[in-house]
Amino acid sequence: MNSSQILLQYEQLPDAYKQEAIDFIEFLFSKSNQKKIEKKNHKRNAFGSLKGKIKMADDFDEPLEDFRDYM
Repeated sequence: MNSSQILLQYEQLPDAYKQEAIDFIEFLFSKSNQKKIEKKNHKRNAFGSLKGKIKMADDFDEPLEDFRDYM
């Protein structure tokens, strides 16, 4: 079915159904865009992509001063 056939069928619809058809088309567009967004957000980072960007302090494993009373 091509665009002219769809337009012809749309023009033959009663006005109330024309609005429903428009609403359904908008729904399909939003559904399509949502799937694109989900696929885009599903991208995973490669292993090692943060190398050199995170640094741990040298005393990371040392006891905290706040807990010295409990040790």
